[in-house]
Amino acid sequence: MIRDAFADNRLGQFMETNHTIVVFLVGLLAPSALGGDWQEFAVWPTTDDQKAPDVYGNTVVWQQYVEEFGDYDIYVADMNNSDDSLIAVFGDANDQMSPAIFEDLVVWQDFVVWQDGADWDIRMADISDQNEPRTFVVSEVAFNDEQKPAIHGNIVVWQDGAADNFDIYGADVTDPNWPAEFAVAPFEANQQRPAIHRMSVVWTDDFFGDSDIYGADVWRRNKPDDFAVAPVEGDQQNAAISSDVVVWQGNFSGDWDIYAADISDPANPVESAIAAGPGSQTNPDIDGNIVVWQDNRSGNWDIVGYNLTTKRHFQITTHPADQIEPAVSENVVVWQDRRDGNWNIYAVRLGGPEMATCVETIQADVNADCKVDFADLALLASVWLDCHLEPAGVCY
Repeated sequence: MIRDAFADNRLGQFMETNHTIVVFLVGLLAPSALGGDWQEFAVWPTTDDQKAPDVYGNTVVWQQYVEEFGDYDIYVADMNNSDDSLIAVFGDANDQMSPAIFEDLVVWQDFVVWQDGADWDIRMADISDQNEPRTFVVSEVAFNDEQKPAIHGNIVVWQDGAADNFDIYGADVTDPNWPAEFAVAPFEANQQRPAIHRMSVVWTDDFFGDSDIYGADVWRRNKPDDFAVAPVEGDQQNAAISSDVVVWQGNFSGDWDIYAADISDPANPVESAIAAGPGSQTNPDIDGNIVVWQDNRSGNWDIVGYNLTTKRHFQITTHPADQIEPAVSENVVVWQDRRDGNWNIYAVRLGGPEMATCVETIQADVNADCKVDFADLALLASVWLDCHLEPAGVCY
């Protein structure tokens, strides 16, 4: 699958990428006080450890270590149904881990024991009929690890250990009984932890010796068009994507910070710093104009948010126990929480000014924050009388 000249070609793509970096000063500010009147709540409290949550709308999925059986299973809950919120549990005598959800489809990695060994495979469940969920095999190759799945629409992606390294593979599950598998990033070194939105897939890539963020348009399944998102110094990891915005954690400044890039023009990503304060900011997620991550600048891990439209941070949790691994869908944020002595999944429904969106574009809004103010004037002044007409003599 790898062409002999692949390394030279990919290096050439990296060198030719016009990579624009824009750092907004607001990204360096500390988060504000607790942002709203929302209430945090446990989704399905238990003494078993719950980890790795994901959310779509009001449906939450996570992996739960069942002490009675000594393994992890996948749990699914509907937060709108307070009387009996648990929809389904997917599990057997082995581990089921790393779930992800889109609409009524849940995917996870499943540890399968074969006659001569064992490995991780990708499974999926359709929960549209909550009384009788249906399960399917997405990818099952003996002695070959498929892990860390993500899903959007009818496409599932995962990291695949088919060779001596991890690659990114995907499958079209329009017909879940016959998934159509395809290669997304079968490159040298490791490609891991994919995320997907519509036809755009992003991942962590070790091709150049450190960790960078790369992506691909998979509209053409037989020939995905890959591109560089963040091939910069230091390590960039744990990418997430919504529409044309990719977020990730990077240690360019010496500790982990949160960065974003607009990839509406994949050949010219526009980068910005979202959270570059003291301490570490890691594990970002994004949906629409809301970014969330875990932040330890206060001495423990809290969940913090950022509105891409208003350019404002807001604190989501302040409990002295650790809150980690956040995920966001619309105004719902879920995370893994230690406040009860063991890990439980907690959630909150955001509201108020923290969820502000832009309803109409204003012509003079230079910095795209949906208002015209001195910040726009400063940007205009910084390029006052700049001229790129050719010939230059016609400028003035």
